[in-house]
Amino acid sequence: MDLYSLTPFDLMLAASLVVALGVVQIILGLGLFRTLAFNSVRMVLQLLLVGVILKAVFDAASLPWVMLIVMVMLGLAGYEVIARQKRPIRGWHGYGIGLAAMSATALIVAMLALTMVIDVDPWYAPQYSIPLLGMILGNTMTGIGLALNNLTQTAWQSRGELEARLILGHSVRDATAELRSDSMRAGLIPTLNMLAAAGVISLPGMMTGQILAGTPPIEAVKYQILIIFLITAATGFGSLVAVQLGARRLFDDRDRLRLDRLRSGR
Repeated sequence: MDLYSLTPFDLMLAASLVVALGVVQIILGLGLFRTLAFNSVRMVLQLLLVGVILKAVFDAASLPWVMLIVMVMLGLAGYEVIARQKRPIRGWHGYGIGLAAMSATALIVAMLALTMVIDVDPWYAPQYSIPLLGMILGNTMTGIGLALNNLTQTAWQSRGELEARLILGHSVRDATAELRSDSMRAGLIPTLNMLAAAGVISLPGMMTGQILAGTPPIEAVKYQILIIFLITAATGFGSLVAVQLGARRLFDDRDRLRLDRLRSGR
């Protein structure tokens, strides 16, 4: 079966639903019309730009170009991790923790999949490496952002309890054990929901796209299972690394709680 090619009119019909939503928001006075309109236009422009760039990268199939795309994706994801937090860690440390956690997990998981599971030749083939990393990185970014936000917010709210434990002689590790555990759990909630809902409540995007493109459903399912396992591993380990680094940054070398290293709430 050939893939149905969407026309501009098809996209306009879909966009009309968003316009209708905007009209309803105006009528109800929700105050979200401008945000909805701006983000919708931004989404279209971003995706069109990405489409043009990816076409050029796919045609070139060059490792330097693929690495450049990967570095840009990682850099932007690191910024988004900070942007999702109410009380992020100040300075480059906050950005660096998110970036390090994603680089140490999403990149490694993607590399293992490309070289040992999918086994494409060359391993950096852009039509495989970029979409694969994008799916893993997007979910890992969300998990790390949620985990760090929970870590810093809870530390701020529970500062009295944390300091009391330190005064009583607890080590930083013991004093923050529950905090780190709760933060890890917060980072994994979207992934756990995805595992529970996949195939029963929702059909994941990659599988749906492959089926629409004519791939046999069983093959599409196998690829989707692979992707979900990769996302789960990367998000879990990424949240773990981020929480450990973030918790350590909340204390100085003398094991004193340093909430002055957090930005004020937004």
